[in-house]
Amino acid sequence: MDDGRNGAPPFWQARTLEEMTPAEWESLCDGCGRCCLVKLEDEDTGRIHLTDVGCTLLDGETCRCRDYAHRQARVPDCVRLTPAEVRRLTWLPPTCAYRLVREGHDLYWWHPLVSGDPDTVHVAGVSVKGRVAASEDEIPLEDLVDHIVTWPGRVPKAARTRPAGVSGTTAQGAARRTPPPVSGRRCAPQARRTTTRVPVGTRR
Repeated sequence: MDDGRNGAPPFWQARTLEEMTPAEWESLCDGCGRCCLVKLEDEDTGRIHLTDVGCTLLDGETCRCRDYAHRQARVPDCVRLTPAEVRRLTWLPPTCAYRLVREGHDLYWWHPLVSGDPDTVHVAGVSVKGRVAASEDEIPLEDLVDHIVTWPGRVPKAARTRPAGVSGTTAQGAARRTPPPVSGRRCAPQARRTTTRVPVGTRR
């Protein structure tokens, strides 16, 4: 995996989504958990609304899937990210590395591949840690509209600029973080889409 050492650009700058190895693809996931928040699609307009309700398998503190290996068997409409899906989906967070690479942008300072520290996604306020109001199992479908929020679709102020005292360059961070071996191409973040009618003006 090209990690940006010796002056060579890191893999996310040098390759397209389709050209990445399975290990590179997996390591692009920053572990924020935003993709695992329930989304609502307005039946009239097709517009996607974000909520602060987590997928049934989302751990709101670790921001990880509780059963990643069997997620699609337990949650049939869980979306498996592939390069084709990344290019099709419109609701990926603006902080999402897959979306950033798709749009030709570099990764933010807090991404574990850059910082070398998986906790910087929390430090920067990007992850859903402490912000998941409830699991979808706890909220009736008709009440999901009361949980529509906008923050999952925004870049936090703290995430935009590397704070003083936080070290790590693209090359150094990538060199320190070695992704676990994987067999075959898997997805990184997951997402569920729930279709319901969203009343106009429902926002938080």
